[in-house]
Amino acid sequence: MDAKEALFWSIALPGFGQLLNGKWFKGAVFVALEFLVNVQANFNLAIIASFQGNIDLAIQQIDFQWLMFYPCLYFFAMWDAFKDAGGGKKRYSFLPFVFSAYFVTVGLIFSTKLRIFGVLIGPVWLPMLSVIPGVLVGLLLQGILKRRSFT
Repeated sequence: MDAKEALFWSIALPGFGQLLNGKWFKGAVFVALEFLVNVQANFNLAIIASFQGNIDLAIQQIDFQWLMFYPCLYFFAMWDAFKDAGGGKKRYSFLPFVFSAYFVTVGLIFSTKLRIFGVLIGPVWLPMLSVIPGVLVGLLLQGILKRRSFT
C-alpha cells in the first residue's frame, strides 16, 4: 500500500486508509466514530446548506459540541493511515497533521463570527480554508526542527 494512497482514502472517509492497510479493527472504529460525530453534529446538513450559500442555516443546523471532535478525529485518522502505510518515516512527519487539526478547530471556533470581505464564511468553509495555514505551519516547523539537533 502506498502511503499517499492510504492518505487520500482516509481523506475520503476516516477509517478507509486503515482498512486498506489491513488494520480492520482500527478502520472500523474510525469509520464508526466518523459516522457518530457526523450524524450527531448534523454536519452533512450544514455542508449542503453551505454549498447552497445559506451560511446562516448551516450555523443553525450544526451542533458545535459534537463538531469540535471532528478535526482531531479526521486528521489523526489521516496521519495514522499515512504512517501505517510507511509514510511516517521522516522525522516530525506528524506536524502538518497536528497543526491542520489545530487550525481547523480554531477555524471552527471563529466560524460564526469571522467575516472575509464582509461575508460570513461559516462552519464548513472557514475550517476547510484553515487547513492551508495548518499544513504550511506544520511543514515550516518540521523543516526548522529537522535542521536543528536536539540531541
